[in-house]
Amino acid sequence: MTVKSNHVTIKGIKDGLVFLLDDTCEFSALLEELRYKLEYSHQNILTGPIVHVDVKLGERIVTEDQKEMILDILKQKGNLLIRSFEMPELHEESETKEILTTMSGIVRSGQVLHHDGNLMFLGDVNPGGTIACTGDIFILGSLRGMAHAGIEGNEGAVIAASYLAPTQLRIAEVISRPPDEWENRETSMEFAFLCDGKMQIDKMTNMFRIRPDFNVFKGV
Repeated sequence: MTVKSNHVTIKGIKDGLVFLLDDTCEFSALLEELRYKLEYSHQNILTGPIVHVDVKLGERIVTEDQKEMILDILKQKGNLLIRSFEMPELHEESETKEILTTMSGIVRSGQVLHHDGNLMFLGDVNPGGTIACTGDIFILGSLRGMAHAGIEGNEGAVIAASYLAPTQLRIAEVISRPPDEWENRETSMEFAFLCDGKMQIDKMTNMFRIRPDFNVFKGV
């Protein structure tokens, strides 16, 4: 049997009940309707012997406090035993990679700067210095040393610098061309990326073609 209204659907299954909670409405409205259904509706299925309950939130993600608010309402009916509480998982690793960390300084010869995620570095990387990141590398300064982006295999990572004159570039497992091919380059800001497994260089203004996930200013 299925009992349905705007925000809460209670579905009877072979070994219990499933509470399907609307994932598009306001959380307060969801709680209000859940209370109403437990207090004033469907007493025939919410009283009597112990009933196992599965709670499903669809695409809604709730905090621990919000989860407890839902469970507290359900627990007011002594015969309801919560068996499961389902909602989308938080992909913490993906969220971390999207964060851009800013650091400043100078990476001198013999020094190595390791970072987990995307990095904005305000300063120069001297010959013999190295920056290595799991994500993208953006350098507001001169890159004359080595930069390795996507060190854990992310071939979509990029390396950008105000002045790109590295001794070596690496993205994932791909290594850049020999250093002598970097001589006599333009002084405009450039970035390195992988295309069909090969290192390519382009002007910073063309970044959006490689990374459509970046917001683009189009003027008015």
